[in-house]
Amino acid sequence: MPEGTNPSGSHKLNTAVPQAYYNKAAGKKRIATETGAGQWGTALAIACSFYDMECSVYMVRVSYDQKPYRKAIMNVYGANVISSPSVLTESGRKILAENPDTPGSLGIAISEAVEDAVLHDDTNYALGSVLNHVILHQTIIGQEAIKQFELIDEYPDVIIGCNGGGTNFSGMSFPFMKAKIEGRANTRFIAVEPLACPKLTQGKLCYDYSDTGKMAPISMMYTLGHTFVPSGIHAGGLRYHGDSPLLSQLYHDGYVEAVAVGQKEVFEAAVLFAKTEAILPAPESSHAICQTIKEALKCKETGEEKVILFNLSGNGYLDLGAYEQYLAGKLDDDTESVGAEIAKSIKDVPQV
Repeated sequence: MPEGTNPSGSHKLNTAVPQAYYNKAAGKKRIATETGAGQWGTALAIACSFYDMECSVYMVRVSYDQKPYRKAIMNVYGANVISSPSVLTESGRKILAENPDTPGSLGIAISEAVEDAVLHDDTNYALGSVLNHVILHQTIIGQEAIKQFELIDEYPDVIIGCNGGGTNFSGMSFPFMKAKIEGRANTRFIAVEPLACPKLTQGKLCYDYSDTGKMAPISMMYTLGHTFVPSGIHAGGLRYHGDSPLLSQLYHDGYVEAVAVGQKEVFEAAVLFAKTEAILPAPESSHAICQTIKEALKCKETGEEKVILFNLSGNGYLDLGAYEQYLAGKLDDDTESVGAEIAKSIKDVPQV
């Protein structure tokens, strides 16, 4: 299911447009937000340009440095893009004082954007993932997929999506989930996350803050701890410490499976897909591709026939630096110390 053919390069425009519209209707002139790899920031920049609104985007530093053309396209649509953490906010200055070389994280960038919105009466904050209303907007993906399957008289046995904050995966899977909950289908749902940020497979279910600075509300979710800062993998959109509360509950109840994959095998799958389908996928979406290939190979070994659906949630045409590093053999998984960092980050988060 391709979602990345619009100018933002991903599925994020599905929620950016309604969020900009409702903020404009509420009388706001400006929106502040965060972005990881830049797809959400780009989508919101486009949406704000539709409604003649200002847009300030706090972009996670490692992605800001890795993906300069993401910043450029946001600038094209009129957005002001700031490397996060920044000296513009109290939360950013605090992080920089503690660790001047931090790669940044989505949790940090959220704190900066929320602080920005709180300090300006004409500004609201908008989030591109995690929250229920964002999942609602993204269910257009799954609803369209259901209609397409009806046209060919098929139904998926397996549904796969990459998992950052949860709305890409949930937007695809939730419209199909009702049939499974009601016992009318036995579809498997697989959320794929990076080994560098494995909140479902290694995190814990508890109340935690959505941001590093503890400015946003707490949520019951699988989390690695709001202070966790993942390594600088190129799938910047999947570097969030927590997950959607709705998706977290479904995973806890056994309706959803989760796997974690490494950066090298992800790009190996991405290159194979590019050569096979003539589409260059985003690093985030390539996590879903990686697991889809594994599931298909299992079917080949067992002789089973299965219908596998995955969401190609974004294109990789502004991620060529990452592909260049992979082809040159310079791409690391950088996950050796993840276990220790997770243990340190979540030790003070209360268990539920």
